[in-house]
Amino acid sequence: MSSFFDKAREQAQSAYNQGKGKLEEVQAGREGGDKLRRLGAAYFNASRGQGDQDALQDALEAVRQHAEEHGDEFLTKATKPSTGTGHSWGGKHAA
Repeated sequence: MSSFFDKAREQAQSAYNQGKGKLEEVQAGREGGDKLRRLGAAYFNASRGQGDQDALQDALEAVRQHAEEHGDEFLTKATKPSTGTGHSWGGKHAA
């Protein structure tokens, strides 16, 4: 009977580890997206003469550090348009 429980425990631990890994991946992606938004805002403000150059450099460095720690997949995900909404955003509103 203990072998049944050992196998069940191993499967539960494996499922836990997979879930934990996925959660960390999602959290890192969200954090990366937040850093990209801050960088975009800093760039936009700087381009209008309202921003602080130091804030822009700090935001850029935060994105670089995040990419070094977690990879740069969040960069490609941020540039892909959302799918599955059923909308066509070609500049005209659907009737």
